Amino acid sequence: MRVAFDSRPLADEHGLGRYARCLLRTLREIAGARDEVVESHRPRGADVFHAPWIGGAMLHSPCPMVVTIHDLTTVKRRGEQLRGGLRLRLRQLALQRAARVIVPTEAIAEDAVRHFGLERGRIAIVGEAADVSMYPRSPKEIAQTRARFGLPERYLLWVGCLEHPDPTRHIAELAATPRELPLVLAGRTRPWAHELPNVILTGHVSDEHLASLYSGAHALVEPSEHGPGLPAVEALACGTPVVAREVPALREVLGERATFVAPGDLGGLVAAAQAARRPAPRPPAWSWQYAARATWAVYERAAASADGERASARTTRRRPLHRPGLHQPRRQGLQ
Repeated sequence: MRVAFDSRPLADEHGLGRYARCLLRTLREIAGARDEVVESHRPRGADVFHAPWIGGAMLHSPCPMVVTIHDLTTVKRRGEQLRGGLRLRLRQLALQRAARVIVPTEAIAEDAVRHFGLERGRIAIVGEAADVSMYPRSPKEIAQTRARFGLPERYLLWVGCLEHPDPTRHIAELAATPRELPLVLAGRTRPWAHELPNVILTGHVSDEHLASLYSGAHALVEPSEHGPGLPAVEALACGTPVVAREVPALREVLGERATFVAPGDLGGLVAAAQAARRPAPRPPAWSWQYAARATWAVYERAAASADGERASARTTRRRPLHRPGLHQPRRQGLQ
């Protein structure tokens, strides 16, 4: 099978890019001798096209299309729906034409059915995992990373994108919440982020430095409305406790491995993070090998369903047209 994989998200330094990079690499590792995975968002000549992000869904794909939906928080907000306008409606139409849709959790599958009108039978749940580079780092590596970014010995950590203000992440409110431990925000920034009070900004960090930041943090704080929360999985993989806002998708992924607080209770979030104790629970037993194999099975189902539809169409075209009264054998009456 020849799979065209839309690799445009690879340049993204955050969750979307990490998902695309990890999945693409592992798909190539598990592909059979007669299989091929090519990077293209113009999938002519492919058996299946995979858009690993909702923005890459095509209205007219020349082959069966698989689309990954990571989160629907912005779609569920009324203001975003109004701003989305025609673009959102076209995106919804493209998703409805997909042979299969991949989501990371059952909670997001339910949102996709509710907000995009997708058939539940065409949605596959494939979880996301921590990259192999995310593991507990040595005290020496942690000390070197702290020195590089000018960090104290004990700190709370948040990881994400700070290029654009996002009210669903509640970063400004978190920065303004009283606390004893310093708050470190890791991720590429824009000028607005430098106006946040009483925080330490690292800017963009490499995977090696990020793993050390996770390993050295007292706890990861996750106040966002988003799910499923890949930084939370990465933090656990590095041995760091996670304290998060109660979000169905994140609860589904982490279960009892994280401490959850009620939405809007940032004081409780900070207090729980400062009271966190090591060792953190082990991360979910899920790897990119599992995710890639489950994704390849989705490709096979998408290709098979398209073959079935084509065969059904050929049968319909060849079936003789029957009209009552026509081509009836002449009855032989008694003479």
